[in-house]
Amino acid sequence: MADAMVVGKVALVTGAGRGIGAAIASDLAAHGARVVVADLNRGAAEDVVAAISQSGGKALAVAVDVSDRQSVILAIEGSVLHFGRLDVMFNNAGISQTCPFLEVTEADFRRIMDINGLGVLIGTQEAARQMISQGGGGKIINTASIAGKQGYPLFAHYCASKFAVVALTQAAARALAEHKITVNCFAPGVVATELWQQLDREFMDHGLTQVPDQAINEFSQSILLGRVSTPADLTGSTRFLASSLSDYMTGQTLMIDGGMVMT
Repeated sequence: MADAMVVGKVALVTGAGRGIGAAIASDLAAHGARVVVADLNRGAAEDVVAAISQSGGKALAVAVDVSDRQSVILAIEGSVLHFGRLDVMFNNAGISQTCPFLEVTEADFRRIMDINGLGVLIGTQEAARQMISQGGGGKIINTASIAGKQGYPLFAHYCASKFAVVALTQAAARALAEHKITVNCFAPGVVATELWQQLDREFMDHGLTQVPDQAINEFSQSILLGRVSTPADLTGSTRFLASSLSDYMTGQTLMIDGGMVMT
């Protein structure tokens, strides 16, 4: 069913070939938005677009490396060429790694910060330039995490990158308000996606857990609502952030974590 608050909006979602990004893109398309599915893996993006198209939605697949400015510029240019404008930018692409604090290397830190931190800076800057040039404002939405509010010793560099997302969101909100561009982020908790399957394997590789799903189950014990989330638990909130219902909201972090972290 179409949502009048997002119908016709053009939204670019990075990291949309799977997981949370795919759910955001599919939900927006199902409610009438025109969606650009951007991912480092173009084949995965095309699969998501095919599913959206089969359901009657409008979508375009583009390849993007969010840590490379020229790649982001080309993705935005392709989106505008195809759909005519850019109204909403979801800087969602991100990676994680399980690593004990004392074992995090410079290479580990730079790899995560390049994608999760620098990628958000570049995506925000280039989306804002397009929105300013076309006029009419816009919305930029960044994927943070509970790890952007608390530091966890097995994910120190990931936490640093997500704290950076929150800081960039606040700085950009102040910088871009004069252009009628709002900038917010949302912070998921434990979400059952391919990313947690990876982390679960890494826990076992480090000898921290012994059996599959032990890591996610133990890490989730403090969720007040009593269960791990799915991407579908997030899409009502992400659609709200993309819609005109959130027009008077900027610089905020929306926690969608089942009550794990209270801020």
